[in-house]
Amino acid sequence: MNTTHLTQTRFSNLELSDIILQGLTDAGFTHCTPIQDRALPLLLRDKDIAGQAQTGTGKTATFLLAMFQRLINDESEKIKNPRAIILAPTRELAIQIHKDALSLSKHLELKFALIYGGTDYQKQLDKIKSNVDVIIGTPGRIIDFYRQNAFTLDNIQVMVMDEADRMFDLGFIKDIRFLLRRMPEADKRLNMLFSATLSYKVTELAYEHMNNPVLIRIESEDVTSKAIEQYAFCPSNEQKIPLLIGILNNHQPQRSIIFVNTKRCAERLEDYLNSNGYKTAALSGDVPQDKRQRLLSDFQENKITLLIATDVAARGLHIADVSHVFNYDLPQDVEDYVHRIGRTARFGASGVAISFICEEYAYSMPDIESYIEQKIPIKPISQELLADIIIPEKRPPKPKTTHPSKRTDGNKSRKPTSRPSTPENPQ
Repeated sequence: MNTTHLTQTRFSNLELSDIILQGLTDAGFTHCTPIQDRALPLLLRDKDIAGQAQTGTGKTATFLLAMFQRLINDESEKIKNPRAIILAPTRELAIQIHKDALSLSKHLELKFALIYGGTDYQKQLDKIKSNVDVIIGTPGRIIDFYRQNAFTLDNIQVMVMDEADRMFDLGFIKDIRFLLRRMPEADKRLNMLFSATLSYKVTELAYEHMNNPVLIRIESEDVTSKAIEQYAFCPSNEQKIPLLIGILNNHQPQRSIIFVNTKRCAERLEDYLNSNGYKTAALSGDVPQDKRQRLLSDFQENKITLLIATDVAARGLHIADVSHVFNYDLPQDVEDYVHRIGRTARFGASGVAISFICEEYAYSMPDIESYIEQKIPIKPISQELLADIIIPEKRPPKPKTTHPSKRTDGNKSRKPTSRPSTPENPQ
């Protein structure tokens, strides 16, 4: 791993207990990232933090370490649980936070409950009733269990909101306020909020429900990381699949995520890539949770090296060693471009982001370049890059659902213009 993203501050120089430092050493962490360097000294003195930093900069470890230390410091004779709650906007992010918490706390005697919708209802309900120290999860199901009196919020000492801007995007703020108002007063707990942007609405939330938080911004000259090489091609719709396969043949990327705008495109692209020798998986909003976790596990373990995803997967995926991100379809929301390419070049590594400026979504590129304040270089399409492809057999038609108009791919933007579907044009 590249260590140029680290500061000179060692974790051992902070006011962290030896048992916490042992977990960091086992995980291979010795030096702080900038957000850790600036936030942890304040958090360890019980100062609330509202932090902004680019994705992949160590925010999760920041709030986990501060939470562990606060819970260790509690010397109450009769400790009542749960004592900490971590709120995340998506189940994928909640799962990743839980995984990191288990890794960094393996020398601590803390019990965690992972709570999110879509699966394991009774199992999660039983877990949250079992006197756990920390709840990690999404707001909806946490509130569901709270309304059943499965646990109390009366003893919360640490409250974390991760990706607060995404909470607003997904309409969770009423749920967040419901939970915050049922916890002890803000000055009776340690509060942490992290967000990709500290917009007015996010800072307003912080000042309303936190105890005079310190705002920490880890600024970068660029909206996107300098460690990401960005460039684009301008294919016709008929050239997109041959070009993608040609690039994959030439680059042989270690592990890649290919972003598309619709579930239907993800399915068709999966068929093409599988027919042309690539083992892939498609991840969209209506994939059952058990299957989602199996696909992500296969991707993390390199059983699958190409993941096709709609923007439902653009946030909350913290997967190491993603070498390439492809915008097969340009996103229609400029912020989604930043979140997509942020899946690569994490924790000081480098990465490549390749975008297709096609007939369907070319209008998005000027807005993207304006938002990131840089021009994305355009590369020519040589004949050698256009692979000869095998056309897959058509999938059998799916039975009609009772709500055919309901969208399930997480794409909140306007529908692409209609166009005849052909094997060469899977849009």
